[in-house]
Amino acid sequence: MARVRLVDVAERANVSMKTVSNVVNGYAHVQPATRARVQAAIDELGYKPNLTARRLATGRTGMIALAMPEIDHPYFAEVARHVAEVASDHGYRVIIEQTLGDETAERAVLRDRDAGLVDGVIFQPLRIATLDIARFHQDLPLVLLGEVEAPVTTDHVMVDNVRGAADATSHLLAAGRTRIGFLGLVEGDITATNSRRLLGYQEALVGAGVPLDPGLVLTTSGFGSDAAAAAVDDALSRGLRFDALVCRDDRFAIGALTALRRHGREVPGDVALVGWDDSAMAQWAWPPLTSLAPDKHELARVAFELLLERMQGTTGVGRHRVVPHTLQVRESAPGA
Repeated sequence: MARVRLVDVAERANVSMKTVSNVVNGYAHVQPATRARVQAAIDELGYKPNLTARRLATGRTGMIALAMPEIDHPYFAEVARHVAEVASDHGYRVIIEQTLGDETAERAVLRDRDAGLVDGVIFQPLRIATLDIARFHQDLPLVLLGEVEAPVTTDHVMVDNVRGAADATSHLLAAGRTRIGFLGLVEGDITATNSRRLLGYQEALVGAGVPLDPGLVLTTSGFGSDAAAAAVDDALSRGLRFDALVCRDDRFAIGALTALRRHGREVPGDVALVGWDDSAMAQWAWPPLTSLAPDKHELARVAFELLLERMQGTTGVGRHRVVPHTLQVRESAPGA
């Protein structure tokens, strides 16, 4: 079968070859209706750009990298899906890298891009220092995700973890809960995620006039559901009283559900639970989890569009964007 050419797509979509090239290379100024018509022709004909030729002609590969700590974490997996979908809409493909929070791997994400495999990087680092990011990326189009302190030269998209935790805690307070725990701090955690969520939790309690009790902040040995379950088991075995938990993420909430069930505690009758991320598991847990839901699609859209602008030549200081969140209320923590 003969290779489908750029001209074939142009003829099928009744546009110029330049317009097809603009769509394939992700230029933002193409009209949506035209872009849709060209994409339909690409899909129908099975056109696949010649990446080597594209790079020689434009200096671009049509590919970006998405570097994240854990690809099997529900939140990161769902963000990756949204990034891939948004990138595809602009004619880009995505290479996914897993760093596991290893500093050497994180440095490699930035340093190895000089090999020219991708046109830009969306990156959620955990360990690499701010100045190292600034030093390494320089001419590399880069957008950061997460709680890292971004250099002034770098675009950054994030969720307001303080506000989100305060909203989750306020929801439980409004439902009449008075002994609200935080699950939890992780031993050896190097990220700012927990500290910011703990701050929001405290702010909501103080704002409501509820005394802070350090004993209600549970510590876990790791990031998995098993570690969360063990922390709740230990707290209940020690006789710690609580009627609600704000959980670090949905995995922690699932672990808490298991431990509470082992101890004969009903959810939400005895203990209400709020998770975080609103991952698919939140809807299918029993009872279904109330969960803080970052707008993951908006996060992906904003991150990619900022990156696209950088790849197209936008310069200047870093732009920082905060995406919205909502609280998805389900049976584990119904409203008042």
